[in-house]
Amino acid sequence: MKVTAITLRKGHVMEYNGKLMAVSNYEIIQPGKGASVIQVELRDIRTGNKDNVRFRTQETVDRIRLDQADHQFLFVEGEECTFMNTETYEQISVPTEVIGDSAVFLQDGMVVSIESFEGEALGVQLPDHVILEVAEAEPVIKGQTATTSYKPAIMDNGARVMVPPHIDVGTRIVVRTEDSSYVERAKD
Repeated sequence: MKVTAITLRKGHVMEYNGKLMAVSNYEIIQPGKGASVIQVELRDIRTGNKDNVRFRTQETVDRIRLDQADHQFLFVEGEECTFMNTETYEQISVPTEVIGDSAVFLQDGMVVSIESFEGEALGVQLPDHVILEVAEAEPVIKGQTATTSYKPAIMDNGARVMVPPHIDVGTRIVVRTEDSSYVERAKD
């Protein structure tokens, strides 16, 4: 689909020099004299390489629409995660490197959104938050709860999360999947 460059926004995917590139940042520059341009930071979806490109605002570019579908996580086998489409029940295997660091948060039956282009999975979007149980944590030192320092804890899935001092082993907490950060204690 041809669009003008000025309509590009963060998250849009376009074809540039024969590669699928995602817009990770953009800035419209209006010089004192001459035509406006849009400075776009592009990331190659397949390799992760970045490139900065300037387009004239009225220049046309090829914007790509990715297919998005909800899939249910089934299991991990080696370096592949297997998901099932919730509508068609077809199974798809996605390399863990496509999922990235957040693969550690996958749980049985979790519903994720998978973006694909021509049948190739390009990205997996996990839910914003997951509930995990603390498996290991340092004991609380008297008087430490008054400070705002955090301590490292290991969750039941092996993820490391910095938690407040009052969190003990066995406590269920809410963790943000985007950056592995503590949100709050889970409500039972």
